Amino acid sequence: MYKAIGYAAQSATAPLAPMTFERRAPRADDVAIEILYCGVCHSDIHQARNEWGIAVYPLMPGHEIVGRVTATGTNASKYKVGDLVGVGCMVDSCRECSACKSDLEQYCLEGPTMTYATPDRVDGSNTMGGYSNSIVVAEHFVVRIPEKLDPAAAAPILCAGITTYSPLKHYGVKAGDKVGILGMGGLGHMGIKFAKAMGAEVTLFTRSAAKAQEARRQGADACDRVHRR
Repeated sequence: MYKAIGYAAQSATAPLAPMTFERRAPRADDVAIEILYCGVCHSDIHQARNEWGIAVYPLMPGHEIVGRVTATGTNASKYKVGDLVGVGCMVDSCRECSACKSDLEQYCLEGPTMTYATPDRVDGSNTMGGYSNSIVVAEHFVVRIPEKLDPAAAAPILCAGITTYSPLKHYGVKAGDKVGILGMGGLGHMGIKFAKAMGAEVTLFTRSAAKAQEARRQGADACDRVHRR
C-alpha cells in the first residue's frame, strides 16, 4: 500500500475536494501508473451527484487516464517502467466468462470492475478513479499511448473517443460509406474525425450554425441544419 492524493466527493451535494487515500501495491499482473492527465466526462458529474442512484462515497471520478508506468507486477510483461499508457472506464473483470473470452469484458457475466465506485474483485475496497496522482490497474485493461501523441489530448480518447470509434468499427465503416453524426459535442467531433479517417462521407445534423461551420472545418462533407418545431 502507498499514499495517494486525489479529488473526491464525500456526498451527492459536496464539491470535489482533496483527499488522501491508499493505493494497493501492484499484484502479480498489475501496472502502477503515475497519472499525468485525466479527462472530464459528463458521467463523472452524474456519478458525483448520484444522479444514477449507484454512487458509493467517497467517490473519486475519472476514467480518461493517461500516465506513465512506475512499477509492474511479477507477471506483468506488456509494459515497462516509463511507458506512456492509458486507462479507460474498466480496470478488471473475471476474464473467464464467455463475454470476457470474446473480448467483451464490459459484458462480463460477473460484472466488470469499473475504474471508480465499484468493489475491487480481490479485497472489496471501493475503486478510486483518475482524479488522482496515481492508479494501479490489471495490465489487461491498460493500453499503450503513442509517444507522438499529446498526452493531454489523448486522454478523452479513452472514453469519448472509444464511444464513437466502437460503433464505426463494429459496423465496418469503410471508404465510400455514408455516416450521419447527430450533434457535435464532445463525442460528435470525434465521430466526424474517425469516420473521415475511415474514408466515409460524413453528414452532421445540428441546430447550431456555429457548429455546422466547425464541422466543415473538422472535415464533414455536409451539414444538415435541424430546426426545432
